[in-house]
Amino acid sequence: MNRQQIDSRDWFEIIRTIRCAVTDTTLSIPLRSLAGFRITLSGMAVMMAGASAPSPFYPLLQQEIGFSPAMLTGIFAVYTVALLASLLITGSLSDHVGRRPVISAGFGLMALSLLLFWQADDVAGLMMARALQGVAAGLLLSALSATVVDLEPKERPGSASIWNSVIPLGGLAVGALVAGILMDITPMAEADVFGTFVAAYALFAAVIWFIPETAPRHEGVWASLKPRIGIPATAAKPFWRSAPAVIAGWATGGLYLSLGAPIVRHVFDAQDHLTQAGVIALLCAPGALACYIARGHTSRQVTLYGTAALSVGTALTLVAIAWQSLPAYLAALAIAGTGFGTCFYGVLRSIVPTVRPDERGELFAALFTLSYLAFGLPALLAGMAVGAFGLTSTALGYGTLIVLFSAAAGLLRRFGTSD
Repeated sequence: MNRQQIDSRDWFEIIRTIRCAVTDTTLSIPLRSLAGFRITLSGMAVMMAGASAPSPFYPLLQQEIGFSPAMLTGIFAVYTVALLASLLITGSLSDHVGRRPVISAGFGLMALSLLLFWQADDVAGLMMARALQGVAAGLLLSALSATVVDLEPKERPGSASIWNSVIPLGGLAVGALVAGILMDITPMAEADVFGTFVAAYALFAAVIWFIPETAPRHEGVWASLKPRIGIPATAAKPFWRSAPAVIAGWATGGLYLSLGAPIVRHVFDAQDHLTQAGVIALLCAPGALACYIARGHTSRQVTLYGTAALSVGTALTLVAIAWQSLPAYLAALAIAGTGFGTCFYGVLRSIVPTVRPDERGELFAALFTLSYLAFGLPALLAGMAVGAFGLTSTALGYGTLIVLFSAAAGLLRRFGTSD
């Protein structure tokens, strides 16, 4: 009996200690901030994985439903159009109403969008699902990125810019790769992939309320909803100096995420889904690794490397296409991928430190608006060109433009103002 009483008292003390730790701000704020930092990064990774997971399914859906390559890029592009519209309208919303409500709503819409994509049986259904996913991604991109910066551990300054570059690329790579693997090993791949993402997004919509709120509510919320691109004055100069590198990097992403799987399937005759998904993984995974390795270098050095790798890597992919060599194509793609990642990382390093905390949502909204314009518009034009000129000719023409623009972006940064 005495032992039971001692155990009861021990449990009471443990519970009381935990309660004090939660309510004592001197202990709970750093712990909650670190946990919030990790939760936000996890949410970003899952969000980006869900953005790339549908890509390996497109050739299969094209066969099952029956639509043209131009319509395929249209389905791809509607996501980008909706995302851009969402960014223009709600990009700075989290600066005014708080990060948590925006992130929670974004994950809720994301869950609904993938549920609709999973159940879609015609082009209209796919379009609706991708449009809704674009709206959700627009809500999440700026809010999640700003929250990562807000919750950056004080003892690790600059880590937010690293993870804001590494995690999205890693998520894109894992989402496509896992989807491709499952498509090759199980007939229930759609249920496994999309069912898991729907559950994960619903979970994050709830869990995000447990992290600290880093953007207190303040006035101006209705004015912030007017469609616009706002760049804080202190960030304007480095933003526009970095814009060519951003455009070059994301146009490269648009090429391979929209046409990468069809190129592998039709140009190199690789029918397995893993190889088709590997195009996205080889673009994004080396990019994530390169960002992490480059963290000790200046933003200017990182951006210069990124533009050079984009130009050289993309040129080598064009040689591989003409040569009809899949191994050479994949190796060249990995080189281009390091440029895709480091271009964006170098830009983040340049511009994030120039703004106040209450301007971060607005800054990221402007940055992602530029990024997804470069990502989606060329891909949409390429889809239209496929019908007129064929897949191979379109890929060669698109790639040549990226080589030239990446080289020009590098030269502008090389001979521009140093930072």
